Amino acid sequence: MAELRVRSVLVTGANRGIGLGLVRQFLQMPNPPEWVFAACRDPKGQRAQELQNLASRHPNLVITPLDVTDPTSIKAAAARVEEQLGGSGLNLLINNAAIAKMSTLDGETLENMIQVYTTNTAGPLLLGQAFLPLLKKAAQGSPGSELSCSKAAIVNMSSSGGSIEEVYVWDQGQVVSYRCSKAALNMLTKCQSLGYREHGVLCIALHPGWVKTDMGAVFLLLPLQTVEESVQGMLKVLSSLSEKDTGTFLSWEGKVVPW
Repeated sequence: MAELRVRSVLVTGANRGIGLGLVRQFLQMPNPPEWVFAACRDPKGQRAQELQNLASRHPNLVITPLDVTDPTSIKAAAARVEEQLGGSGLNLLINNAAIAKMSTLDGETLENMIQVYTTNTAGPLLLGQAFLPLLKKAAQGSPGSELSCSKAAIVNMSSSGGSIEEVYVWDQGQVVSYRCSKAALNMLTKCQSLGYREHGVLCIALHPGWVKTDMGAVFLLLPLQTVEESVQGMLKVLSSLSEKDTGTFLSWEGKVVPW
Protein backbone atom coordinates (compact mmCIF):
# COMPACT_ATOMS: atom_id res chain seq x y z
CA MET A 1 0.00 0.00 0.00
CA ALA A 2 1.07 3.61 -0.53
CA GLU A 3 2.32 5.09 2.70
CA LEU A 4 0.50 8.08 4.12
CA ARG A 5 3.14 10.76 4.62
CA VAL A 6 2.23 13.93 6.46
CA ARG A 7 4.39 16.47 8.23
CA SER A 8 1.66 17.33 10.73
CA VAL A 9 -1.69 15.94 11.88
CA LEU A 10 -4.25 16.91 14.50
CA VAL A 11 -6.66 14.34 15.96
CA THR A 12 -9.60 15.40 18.15
CA GLY A 13 -10.96 13.12 20.87
CA ALA A 14 -7.45 11.66 21.05
CA ASN A 15 -7.42 10.43 24.65
CA ARG A 16 -9.24 7.14 24.04
CA GLY A 17 -10.81 4.79 21.51
CA ILE A 18 -10.28 5.46 17.83
CA GLY A 19 -8.61 8.82 18.47
CA LEU A 20 -5.95 7.26 20.68
CA GLY A 21 -5.55 4.43 18.17
CA LEU A 22 -4.91 6.94 15.38
CA VAL A 23 -2.28 8.73 17.47
CA ARG A 24 -0.53 5.42 18.21
CA GLN A 25 -0.46 4.42 14.54
CA PHE A 26 0.89 7.78 13.41
CA LEU A 27 3.69 7.54 15.96
CA GLN A 28 4.54 3.99 14.84
CA MET A 29 4.83 4.83 11.14
CA PRO A 30 8.19 4.17 9.44
CA ASN A 31 8.17 7.89 8.60
CA PRO A 32 6.08 9.40 11.40
CA PRO A 33 4.79 12.98 11.22
CA GLU A 34 7.06 15.67 12.53
CA TRP A 35 4.15 16.80 14.68
CA VAL A 36 1.19 14.81 16.01
CA PHE A 37 -1.28 17.04 17.84
CA ALA A 38 -3.51 14.99 20.15
CA ALA A 39 -6.46 17.12 21.20
CA CYS A 40 -8.78 16.36 24.11
CA ARG A 41 -10.81 18.21 26.72
CA ASP A 42 -8.77 17.36 29.81
CA PRO A 43 -5.14 16.59 28.85
CA LYS A 44 -4.03 16.28 32.48
CA GLY A 45 -6.95 14.15 33.64
CA GLN A 46 -7.08 10.44 34.41
CA ARG A 47 -8.80 9.63 31.11
CA ALA A 48 -5.78 11.02 29.25
CA GLN A 49 -3.21 8.96 31.17
CA GLU A 50 -2.33 6.73 28.19
CA LEU A 51 -1.86 9.82 26.05
CA GLN A 52 0.43 11.33 28.70
CA ASN A 53 2.48 8.12 28.76
CA LEU A 54 2.88 8.25 24.98
CA ALA A 55 3.92 11.90 25.09
CA SER A 56 6.67 11.10 27.58
CA ARG A 57 8.22 8.75 24.99
CA HIS A 58 7.53 10.71 21.79
CA PRO A 59 8.76 14.32 21.61
CA ASN A 60 6.81 14.85 18.37
CA LEU A 61 3.50 14.24 20.21
CA VAL A 62 1.91 17.45 21.47
CA ILE A 63 -1.15 17.10 23.72
CA THR A 64 -3.47 20.02 23.02
CA PRO A 65 -6.39 21.14 25.23
CA LEU A 66 -9.55 21.34 23.13
CA ASP A 67 -13.29 21.38 23.78
CA VAL A 68 -14.93 21.04 20.36
CA THR A 69 -18.16 22.61 21.67
CA ASP A 70 -16.40 25.82 22.76
CA PRO A 71 -15.44 28.33 20.02
CA THR A 72 -12.94 30.05 22.36
CA SER A 73 -11.22 26.73 23.08
CA ILE A 74 -11.07 25.94 19.35
CA LYS A 75 -9.47 29.28 18.50
CA ALA A 76 -6.96 28.87 21.33
CA ALA A 77 -6.03 25.38 20.09
CA ALA A 78 -5.53 26.69 16.54
CA ALA A 79 -3.24 29.43 17.88
CA ARG A 80 -1.18 26.89 19.87
CA VAL A 81 -0.83 24.60 16.87
CA GLU A 82 0.15 27.50 14.62
CA GLU A 83 2.83 28.56 17.09
CA GLN A 84 4.19 25.00 17.34
CA LEU A 85 4.31 24.60 13.55
CA GLY A 86 6.45 27.71 13.28
CA GLY A 87 5.40 28.95 9.88
CA SER A 88 4.46 25.66 8.21
CA GLY A 89 0.90 24.42 7.65
CA LEU A 90 -1.22 21.58 9.02
CA ASN A 91 -1.58 18.69 6.58
CA LEU A 92 -4.32 16.66 8.20
CA LEU A 93 -7.24 17.54 10.49
CA ILE A 94 -9.11 14.48 11.78
CA ASN A 95 -12.42 15.40 13.42
CA ASN A 96 -12.87 12.30 15.55
CA ALA A 97 -14.39 13.64 18.80
CA ALA A 98 -18.03 12.58 19.14
CA ILE A 99 -20.67 11.61 21.67
CA ALA A 100 -23.77 9.41 21.58
CA LYS A 101 -26.83 9.39 23.81
CA MET A 102 -28.61 6.05 24.07
CA SER A 103 -32.30 6.78 23.66
CA THR A 104 -35.32 5.70 21.66
CA LEU A 105 -37.25 7.79 19.15
CA ASP A 106 -40.00 8.34 21.73
CA GLY A 107 -37.50 9.17 24.47
CA GLU A 108 -35.30 11.55 22.50
CA THR A 109 -35.04 15.05 23.99
CA LEU A 110 -34.23 18.56 22.87
CA GLU A 111 -31.27 18.56 25.25
CA ASN A 112 -29.83 15.40 23.66
CA MET A 113 -30.35 16.68 20.13
CA ILE A 114 -28.62 19.98 20.86
CA GLN A 115 -25.72 18.47 22.82
CA VAL A 116 -24.99 15.70 20.31
CA TYR A 117 -25.37 17.97 17.27
CA THR A 118 -23.12 20.61 18.85
CA THR A 119 -20.33 18.08 19.43
CA ASN A 120 -20.69 15.88 16.35
CA THR A 121 -21.61 18.43 13.68
CA ALA A 122 -21.03 22.03 14.78
CA GLY A 123 -17.65 21.10 16.28
CA PRO A 124 -16.19 19.86 12.97
CA LEU A 125 -17.61 22.94 11.22
CA LEU A 126 -15.87 25.32 13.65
CA LEU A 127 -12.64 23.32 13.58
CA GLY A 128 -12.61 23.42 9.79
CA GLN A 129 -13.01 27.20 9.91
CA ALA A 130 -10.35 27.69 12.59
CA PHE A 131 -7.73 25.47 10.98
CA LEU A 132 -8.40 26.42 7.35
CA PRO A 133 -5.55 28.98 7.27
CA LEU A 134 -3.08 26.29 8.38
CA LEU A 135 -4.52 23.74 5.93
CA LYS A 136 -4.26 26.29 3.10
CA LYS A 137 -0.65 26.97 4.05
CA ALA A 138 0.13 23.23 3.93
CA ALA A 139 -1.54 22.92 0.53
CA GLN A 140 0.39 25.88 -0.83
CA GLY A 141 3.65 24.39 0.40
CA SER A 142 3.03 20.99 -1.21
CA PRO A 143 4.16 20.15 -4.76
CA GLY A 144 1.55 19.49 -7.45
CA SER A 145 -2.06 20.52 -7.75
CA GLU A 146 -3.75 17.16 -7.05
CA LEU A 147 -5.68 16.85 -3.81
CA SER A 148 -4.47 14.25 -1.29
CA CYS A 149 -4.31 13.59 2.43
CA SER A 150 -0.54 14.08 2.33
CA LYS A 151 -1.10 17.61 0.99
CA ALA A 152 -4.02 18.97 3.05
CA ALA A 153 -7.23 17.28 4.17
CA ILE A 154 -10.13 17.31 6.59
CA VAL A 155 -11.30 13.86 7.67
CA ASN A 156 -14.69 13.83 9.39
CA MET A 157 -15.31 10.64 11.35
CA SER A 158 -18.85 9.72 10.40
CA SER A 159 -20.87 6.51 10.76
CA SER A 160 -23.02 4.24 8.65
CA GLY A 161 -25.56 4.87 11.42
CA GLY A 162 -25.98 8.27 9.75
CA SER A 163 -26.68 6.75 6.34
CA ILE A 164 -30.27 7.61 5.43
CA GLU A 165 -30.40 4.72 2.98
CA GLU A 166 -29.02 2.06 5.35
CA VAL A 167 -30.25 3.26 8.79
CA TYR A 168 -27.84 0.60 10.01
CA VAL A 169 -28.65 -1.53 13.09
CA TRP A 170 -31.88 0.31 13.90
CA ASP A 171 -33.14 -2.65 15.91
CA GLN A 172 -29.99 -2.69 18.07
CA GLY A 173 -30.10 1.00 18.86
CA GLN A 174 -32.27 3.85 17.63
CA VAL A 175 -29.92 6.60 18.92
CA VAL A 176 -31.81 9.21 16.90
CA SER A 177 -29.75 12.23 17.96
CA TYR A 178 -26.51 10.45 17.01
CA ARG A 179 -27.86 9.32 13.63
CA CYS A 180 -29.13 12.81 12.81
CA SER A 181 -25.83 14.41 13.82
CA LYS A 182 -23.85 12.07 11.56
CA ALA A 183 -26.21 12.56 8.61
CA ALA A 184 -25.69 16.30 9.07
CA LEU A 185 -21.92 15.77 9.34
CA ASN A 186 -22.03 14.04 5.95
CA MET A 187 -23.67 17.10 4.42
CA LEU A 188 -21.11 19.33 6.13
CA THR A 189 -18.35 17.22 4.56
CA LYS A 190 -19.88 17.70 1.12
CA CYS A 191 -20.15 21.45 1.72
CA GLN A 192 -16.54 21.64 2.92
CA SER A 193 -15.37 19.69 -0.12
CA LEU A 194 -17.02 22.25 -2.40
CA GLY A 195 -15.93 25.30 -0.42
CA TYR A 196 -12.34 24.26 0.34
CA ARG A 197 -11.43 22.59 -2.96
CA GLU A 198 -10.10 25.87 -4.36
CA HIS A 199 -7.71 26.04 -1.40
CA GLY A 200 -6.28 22.59 -2.16
CA VAL A 201 -7.99 20.87 0.78
CA LEU A 202 -9.49 17.38 0.34
CA CYS A 203 -12.55 16.62 2.54
CA ILE A 204 -13.87 13.14 3.28
CA ALA A 205 -16.43 11.48 5.57
CA LEU A 206 -15.15 8.18 6.95
CA HIS A 207 -17.02 5.32 8.63
CA PRO A 208 -14.57 3.55 10.99
CA GLY A 209 -16.66 0.39 11.31
CA TRP A 210 -18.33 -0.73 14.50
CA VAL A 211 -15.32 -0.68 16.76
CA LYS A 212 -14.65 -2.14 20.21
CA THR A 213 -14.64 1.17 22.09
CA ASP A 214 -16.70 2.58 24.96
CA MET A 215 -19.16 3.93 22.37
CA GLY A 216 -19.16 1.00 19.96
CA ALA A 217 -19.46 -1.68 22.64
CA VAL A 218 -23.09 -0.78 23.32
CA PHE A 219 -23.94 -2.70 20.13
CA LEU A 220 -23.03 -6.05 21.64
CA LEU A 221 -24.78 -8.15 18.99
CA LEU A 222 -22.56 -6.83 16.19
CA PRO A 223 -19.26 -8.27 15.04
CA LEU A 224 -16.98 -5.46 16.19
CA GLN A 225 -13.57 -4.54 14.77
CA THR A 226 -10.66 -3.82 17.07
CA VAL A 227 -9.36 -0.26 17.22
CA GLU A 228 -6.13 -1.41 15.56
CA GLU A 229 -7.98 -3.08 12.66
CA SER A 230 -10.14 -0.04 12.09
CA VAL A 231 -7.30 2.47 12.28
CA GLN A 232 -4.98 0.49 10.01
CA GLY A 233 -7.80 0.18 7.48
CA MET A 234 -8.61 3.89 7.61
CA LEU A 235 -4.98 4.95 7.19
CA LYS A 236 -4.73 2.68 4.17
CA VAL A 237 -7.82 4.37 2.72
CA LEU A 238 -6.46 7.85 3.46
CA SER A 239 -3.18 7.03 1.73
CA SER A 240 -5.03 6.20 -1.50
CA LEU A 241 -7.39 9.20 -1.71
CA SER A 242 -7.15 11.65 -4.60
CA GLU A 243 -9.08 14.41 -6.35
CA LYS A 244 -11.95 12.09 -7.30
CA ASP A 245 -12.62 11.16 -3.67
CA THR A 246 -13.16 14.58 -2.13
CA GLY A 247 -16.68 14.98 -0.78
CA THR A 248 -17.39 11.24 -0.64
CA PHE A 249 -18.45 8.91 2.21
CA LEU A 250 -16.23 5.84 2.56
CA SER A 251 -15.81 2.99 5.04
CA TRP A 252 -12.63 1.90 6.80
CA GLU A 253 -12.30 -0.72 4.06
CA GLY A 254 -12.50 1.85 1.27
CA LYS A 255 -16.04 0.96 0.23
CA VAL A 256 -18.59 3.64 -0.68
CA VAL A 257 -21.21 4.10 2.05
CA PRO A 258 -24.59 5.27 0.72
CA TRP A 259 -25.67 8.71 1.85
